[in-house]
Amino acid sequence: MNKVMLIGNVGKDPDVKYYDADQAVAQFSLATTERGYQLPNGTRVPDRTDWHNIVMWGNLAKIVERYVHKGDRLYVEGKMRYRYYDDKKGQRRFIAEVYADNMELLTPRSAANTAADSTSQNTNAAANNANQNAASSSNASIASTEDEDQLPF
Repeated sequence: MNKVMLIGNVGKDPDVKYYDADQAVAQFSLATTERGYQLPNGTRVPDRTDWHNIVMWGNLAKIVERYVHKGDRLYVEGKMRYRYYDDKKGQRRFIAEVYADNMELLTPRSAANTAADSTSQNTNAAANNANQNAASSSNASIASTEDEDQLPF
């Protein structure tokens, strides 16, 4: 099984290119950091940051172009791919890339949060009104039932 799951910060704005009838490919770097720790003997092990090359295709690349920027925190899921090329000096270079199948933006957006909050507040207000109306109508039906039965309890 070839599966990669990363959570990290975008190193630079995605480079998006279009080809063949509105198809897109996005490339960017993602930094992941393993936190440092202290050994029982007191030795401090520093943080370790690794850089990953991420490649996204199609609609995912278009989404990245609109919403992902340098410094954003992302969850990326995909497959590890290796390729090689010859540089300008004729030397063979190997490169490792993550071909992403899925991505989630983990950086909160203040504008998106404000819109979501107002939508949820409107939804909650509507639900409260509906609950109050339902309670009023059920209390009215209980009162009419009590009048008809004339039970003391």
